[in-house]
Amino acid sequence: MYLTIKETAEYLSLPETYVETLIHQNRIRYLFDGKVYLINKEQFNGHLDQLEKAKKQLDEWKSEPLPEDPDVKDED
Repeated sequence: MYLTIKETAEYLSLPETYVETLIHQNRIRYLFDGKVYLINKEQFNGHLDQLEKAKKQLDEWKSEPLPEDPDVKDED
């Protein structure tokens, strides 16, 4: 499925100007039909999967309790 720059920006939650910059730097694949840039949506699946996995790992890491420090001395 192909998306326009605006649709791609919404899909990736990025500004349209940034998507245009990525196109001009050849960092994402696109087709240009003479009027409109068309971007293949499937090229972002791997990136979005990795991003979701990283978010899960971060949430798991944040929810882990801190281990008790064996060097803490009771001052009482």
